[in-house]
Amino acid sequence: MSAAEFAAMQWTRATGVGLDPHEYQQVTGNLADPADWTPAFVRAARGHLARAEAAGSPPSAGAHLRTAARWFHMATLAPLWTAGVGEAAAEADAALAAALALLEPAARRIEGDGFTGWLRGPADAAATVVVVPGLDSAKEEFLDVADALLARGLAVFAMDGPGQGVLAADTTVQADCHRVVGRVLDALGAERAGAVGLSLGGYYAAETAAREPRIAAAATVSGPFRLDWDDLPAFLQGVLARRAGGEAEAAEFARRIDLAELAPRITAPLLVVDGGRDVVPGVTNGAVLAGAAPRGEYLCVPHGDHLLGNARPDWLPQLADWITRALTGAPK
Repeated sequence: MSAAEFAAMQWTRATGVGLDPHEYQQVTGNLADPADWTPAFVRAARGHLARAEAAGSPPSAGAHLRTAARWFHMATLAPLWTAGVGEAAAEADAALAAALALLEPAARRIEGDGFTGWLRGPADAAATVVVVPGLDSAKEEFLDVADALLARGLAVFAMDGPGQGVLAADTTVQADCHRVVGRVLDALGAERAGAVGLSLGGYYAAETAAREPRIAAAATVSGPFRLDWDDLPAFLQGVLARRAGGEAEAAEFARRIDLAELAPRITAPLLVVDGGRDVVPGVTNGAVLAGAAPRGEYLCVPHGDHLLGNARPDWLPQLADWITRALTGAPK
């Protein structure tokens, strides 16, 4: 895959993350080789760090630091795995921490066995939502999702789990993510919470909702119902192999991603969001999940792609409203 082809494939993911489309085109338009992806994105991120350093106020500096965190995260989504990927994940983590120190000093870093993340929002929030990222994702990718939930008065814990974000250098993905989310809920002291999972995180959220009684409502976005290793595109197999620790481990992981037996056990309200244009060989999308879960609801945005980065207004406000109502009983 050429650098130009990879940049086009990542276009709506990058804009969904919140990167400026003009800067993205400028950065990717100069890439001659896929190996240049991570260094180019790291340079762009450090440009925003420099802007933060020169900013005249904490709000301006904090905004630049949030942008830097997004660019560092996108640097980790390289078509070729290089030593710089782990460093970029660490820099994304540091940039987000610096941004929150300026913009939300009450935010708390909470870490435990297999997870790390930030708890944001009011101490007396009516409910807490855990935001679970996907295969090659991280807590820095879905700041807009967290912001939408915070705007509705909820508290949000945005996490990196095994094989994700700043933990990817030392851990590998695990299919039974409910155990990790359970430890998150223990650390938060939450007897009742919501979960929003994106991409593979959608599977994690649904699997957790089936097995963890403290999940009172869950939503999935572009989450797989089932994976078939043999049918997955070679690129996706490669990403999964890197995150799982090898090809054999990745194939076994994929074999375990199947909600057929778990979906009927999800008794909490469940919203399943899909993009109509999110059609990846080997991945079964969420309509089956919504139909099998006792309280499942399905929202398909016909023109949406994977993660619906090209259709944020068509699902994000609705999801945020839905889970707020489900957790708090707020009127429509």
